[in-house]
Amino acid sequence: MIHAAGMKVIAGTAISLLAFLSPCAYAQDTGFYEYKKASRDGIGKFYMGREISHVMGHLGAAWLERPQRDREEKTSRLVKNLPLESDDTVADIGAGTGYFSFRIADRIQQGKVLAVDIQQEMLDVIQSRIAEGFPKNVEPVLGTERDPRLAAESIDLVLLVDAYHEFSWPREMGEAMAAALKPGGRLVLVEYRGEDPSIPIKRLHKMTQKQARSEMLAVGLEWESTGSFLPQQHFMIFRRPE
Repeated sequence: MIHAAGMKVIAGTAISLLAFLSPCAYAQDTGFYEYKKASRDGIGKFYMGREISHVMGHLGAAWLERPQRDREEKTSRLVKNLPLESDDTVADIGAGTGYFSFRIADRIQQGKVLAVDIQQEMLDVIQSRIAEGFPKNVEPVLGTERDPRLAAESIDLVLLVDAYHEFSWPREMGEAMAAALKPGGRLVLVEYRGEDPSIPIKRLHKMTQKQARSEMLAVGLEWESTGSFLPQQHFMIFRRPE
């Protein structure tokens, strides 16, 4: 997740240890990555020229649910513009507290949302909300850093909001997400605009459209469109070919 300039970075137990380990520690490394000295906000691991950022831990859950979030980010506009059908199956990857999962669930009442996160603490929050009466067509899924644990060709739409830049294994996750999409299925990638230095977000918590398109193309996803209706974020739609 992202942090505004000047805001204290909250790090939970899920923060990667990559910044403190040497490259020889990666017996399972696939060769897609470079390892260099870590910057202040990065883990020292680079993918296609981009340093991967630290991860927000579950102790930052309140930031995700802050009351002013819709006003700042126009999150309701984001949900409204998702290309959804009422019976779709959606994977909200990096779901956190389920902020988007539950809002999407209201739009697809005949479908379901798989709320994927690698932190059980986040999924516990989602489960408690379901028990309290939040939409029940949300299903928590415990993923891993390399695998969202989604069945092949089962997903109509993958949503990633300010999460992809934190993936410590983006190539493996990208390939897994692409495989989980149905032919013709879409992936919506929302990231703060890296081209705009005026956006008060730390550099590694932003992405340029050029970088995002290159990384999605590398896993076989074709760029379809980029919406400019959000105040500070790219709304990029990619598609798995038929």
